[in-house]
Amino acid sequence: MKRFRTPRGTFFLFLAIGCVLLAYYLMNARIEKSKPEEYIPLTAVQEVLSRNLETNYPQTPKEVVKYYSEITQCFYNEEWTEEELYALAMQAQKLYDYELAANKTEEQYLQDLKSEIQMFKEKGYYISSYGTSSSTDVYDFVENGYQFSRLYCTYNIRVGTAMQPIEEIFLLRMDLEGHWKIYGWDLAKNHTQLQGGTP
Repeated sequence: MKRFRTPRGTFFLFLAIGCVLLAYYLMNARIEKSKPEEYIPLTAVQEVLSRNLETNYPQTPKEVVKYYSEITQCFYNEEWTEEELYALAMQAQKLYDYELAANKTEEQYLQDLKSEIQMFKEKGYYISSYGTSSSTDVYDFVENGYQFSRLYCTYNIRVGTAMQPIEEIFLLRMDLEGHWKIYGWDLAKNHTQLQGGTP
């Protein structure tokens, strides 16, 4: 004799299937949650741009020049988008003394920077490393009521298989908020300049 499934039996069957599916979903969700998130390392450009200068400004003249040199390496060594180049340029400007920043409009600054980067890459130059003066070689002085600091930074430029050190003198001035700002820089004496410019 053929048996027919009652509505009540059908309800319990669907309820059982639903419970099994729910348990399967919850178990999968727990497994996915327990998996470590995939770590995607930051690029050198992203790493440099992650620094918030409003809350984490370099404390000493050496730290300012070091961070500026990190930005410089990103300009000349790394691949970047136009948006990233602009962000790097604005980050560098935040390290400049207001008088240095006032020498060029933003448009002129970006145009000159792009030309310099293009020349640098066409010549096959690469900033292999850099190093700032030791603490004993940092010279602090006061002039016209302003605190200044002078130090050296050596950039090791790779040209093909050759390495050429370029030494620059940085002059920094403390602003009204107590931040050291780059007032200017120049090629140190007895050092030849790379054709077309320096970092």
